[in-house]
Amino acid sequence: TPLWETLGKQFIEYEQVAPFLVPEDQQRRLLELLPLFLKAWEQSAGVIILPNIQLLASEVSKLLTKEIKRNLNGKPAEEARLALEKLLRLKGEAGDGYLLLKSVYLLSQTDLRTVWNIIGSGLPAALMQCLYLFFTVPPKKTSDDRETSEDDAQTQEMLVKIMLNMYKEEQGIEELLTADKLQSLIIATSSLWDQCSHSWKVPTGRVLRTISKAQTKTSIVYLQAVDCIKIAVQNLFALADTLPACDVCEAASIVLCFVKDSYPVSSALLTEFENSDGYQLLLKILLRCEGLQQNEGDPYLGEILDMLTCLTTCGKTELKVSGNIVHPQLPHFDFERTQPSAMTVKNLQPFQVLQSIFQRSNDQHLCGRILASIGTIWAWDRVNFFLLEWTLQPINQFTDIIHFKPHPVQVQFFRLVESIVLDLSYVPHEILKKVQYLIKENIVPFCTLTALQCLLSMTQKDLLFSDIFRDSGLLGLLLALLRKEAKILRKSAGTHLPGLKEGIEKELNVVMLKMVATLTARSVRNTVVLKDYGMVPYIKIFLDDECYRSATLSILEQLSVINYEEYMSIIIGALCSSTQWELHLKLDLLKSLLRTLESPKSHSAFRTCSGFNGLLSLLSDMEGALQDPPSGQWAAVGQNCILELVFYTLQGITSALHLDPVNSNFFQRNGLFEKMAEDLGSLGCFWTEGKRQIPVSLEKKRTFAEFLDAVFCTSEPFPVWLKNCIWILNFLDHMVKGTLHQESYFKERKPEMGEESRDDQEAPQAQEAHPVAFNRPGNKLPASAYMLWPEEKLEMRDCPIVHAGAVCVMVRLLPKLYKEGHAQLSQEIQCALVDHIQSLVKSEKSRQVMCESGLLSTIITSCQDAFCSDSHPLHLPLTRVFEKLASQAVEPHVLR
Repeated sequence: TPLWETLGKQFIEYEQVAPFLVPEDQQRRLLELLPLFLKAWEQSAGVIILPNIQLLASEVSKLLTKEIKRNLNGKPAEEARLALEKLLRLKGEAGDGYLLLKSVYLLSQTDLRTVWNIIGSGLPAALMQCLYLFFTVPPKKTSDDRETSEDDAQTQEMLVKIMLNMYKEEQGIEELLTADKLQSLIIATSSLWDQCSHSWKVPTGRVLRTISKAQTKTSIVYLQAVDCIKIAVQNLFALADTLPACDVCEAASIVLCFVKDSYPVSSALLTEFENSDGYQLLLKILLRCEGLQQNEGDPYLGEILDMLTCLTTCGKTELKVSGNIVHPQLPHFDFERTQPSAMTVKNLQPFQVLQSIFQRSNDQHLCGRILASIGTIWAWDRVNFFLLEWTLQPINQFTDIIHFKPHPVQVQFFRLVESIVLDLSYVPHEILKKVQYLIKENIVPFCTLTALQCLLSMTQKDLLFSDIFRDSGLLGLLLALLRKEAKILRKSAGTHLPGLKEGIEKELNVVMLKMVATLTARSVRNTVVLKDYGMVPYIKIFLDDECYRSATLSILEQLSVINYEEYMSIIIGALCSSTQWELHLKLDLLKSLLRTLESPKSHSAFRTCSGFNGLLSLLSDMEGALQDPPSGQWAAVGQNCILELVFYTLQGITSALHLDPVNSNFFQRNGLFEKMAEDLGSLGCFWTEGKRQIPVSLEKKRTFAEFLDAVFCTSEPFPVWLKNCIWILNFLDHMVKGTLHQESYFKERKPEMGEESRDDQEAPQAQEAHPVAFNRPGNKLPASAYMLWPEEKLEMRDCPIVHAGAVCVMVRLLPKLYKEGHAQLSQEIQCALVDHIQSLVKSEKSRQVMCESGLLSTIITSCQDAFCSDSHPLHLPLTRVFEKLASQAVEPHVLR
């Protein structure tokens, strides 16, 4: 561009005449170029286009260095600082010093070769002198401070950026050492932090940290020769008693940077730091940080802790330790000492500082940072856990005092303990013994709760912990505690004391029950221990509280593995003894029962413990529950909840009958299908009036499947009573086909601590567009659903009817599918149901099964009005069903 071309020509002229000019004229000619240089830079969006840029950088840097030295020469510190400010500050028209500074600033951000030319001018040492003065000599307040503050900030930013660009290079560090100001500045930060210029603290820290990262062997020898680190540590010891903790952290972090960053080059500064009681200094400083807010003192507190953590890997030789692996261990645990890596712990002294801080402090923020640092060290190399635990035993010792720490620290600590198992796949037996002792003593309930949650998480990882915690006595301890709590619950008879303490203790009971449930799961031996302790009567007591119920049922379900009769007796007894309004208790008991009935071995125990009668009594207790509108106390109960209870009750019956000829025969022989029809008919959605149904002519006629689609999958309005009837008929239809126990219409819900009543339930959710579909791919079927003999598979293909008695139930409900004011709709659904029943008896095998179930008699007795009246709309379809069945009747008296 034109300006750069002009500048290029003028600079070439300067190069040609400069050797023949006196220094004053040479300086004047160079300064005349700088306004044009800055203008060209502004107009080219910060891009410098100059062929001989390195020479320009060298010339301008030399002149800036010369001007700095001239202004500093022979002056006391305060005068020298004022002279520098006057030289470099922009005030009105840009002075020569400002032009030089800004030009070097721009040139230092170009390329590496240009930076090298700037370094070669002697500027690194000159600017270090400037920085020392600006940091150590606070400015005098004047009347125009506000006017100059922005100018000072701009000057400061340019100076710092130039230094950062120079000092990150090795050449810049070497050039810097030509003056003695580096060690002076480091020592000044450790001794004059409370007296220095406040506005230069952060910039000085930035510059020194940049120098620290670029240390060379020469710079380390230089600092060691003048005892820089030793003097700095001594100074910080004095500051640590007087300065605020956050200020001491900021000053100490600078010194510690030089120690940590120099180690990859030479261990000399680390050795000097250690020999000067540097770790004791850090311990003293960090303990003073107790009480600081989380954002106060950061990032310098965090920086010191991070550097301490890094120093644990700074050592020449591998730690020589021998540990004893206590068995049993997890199957995939394999401890092999590998070659030490760069991240293996080799220096225990810095870790001892971390350990001592945690032991002596109860500050939440500080202790939390220590635990995070320990987790970081473990993450670097898995062997670090063993190296530290076999030497200093930090976690083992922390367990003794963890109950004194704030609650968030307790939670963080036990997560760290948990990670030993989950991440390292190691079982720390000694630590677990101490955690178990902590639970036994229960000094602080919250700590006990957190510790037990930690052990619960471990137990859920591997079955091995079921044996470990049984042999260690934890299972027996928990059973004793639960027995004590059960006695209290029994005496309190449902009364609750208010307050936080009660809440924590209740949550502790929940976790204890979960722990026992996990310890007994898949462990017959532990279940036998529970039974031998005589705990079954006490475990039952926890069923009444919804918070305890899930874990309690899991324990009882595991008990069923060794004694189905005892489990069935408890569950059926609890169902029958529950009050009419304890719907959610009944639902939870039924779901547990369904899980147990997946095993065919449980069916006999269910029958002998009066399971069928018990479930049917649940239906009897819900008489009138589905009336529309609801009446009495049923009005306070959501109808969806009632319908869900009906569903799970029928599911339980179906599951107990599934592929069990003995139970099926028992249910049929004892007239329980008739009892089921009676109980379902009394729910309130079916018609129970004695009036005669008035026939009407149907304008349209839908199939039963179309009714299901209309109710479940469309927005077509239906009366509530009819929707409930269709739901129940759909349940019965799946029961006929033996698939009801495989269906899932209701969303699972897990109660949590403090949760409100569950009366307002989600509506039943049909999982597919056609709820009548039998085996849905998304359903998780019980194992027994797949255990079919070849003969039974063949029979099911020939005949979809598995429980013919359920068809009789549908027939008995057929006349009750009526509601005054809905004659048209009532008759339409009745006709649809009859047609559906007729479709079930198409094959010879199905007709034979239906005859044996007594369907002929049921049609005659239940639908007498329709069957015997030619004018009744159901007469013709019912006659067809009857004729099909009669052709299979083997006994003449059935026809008579």
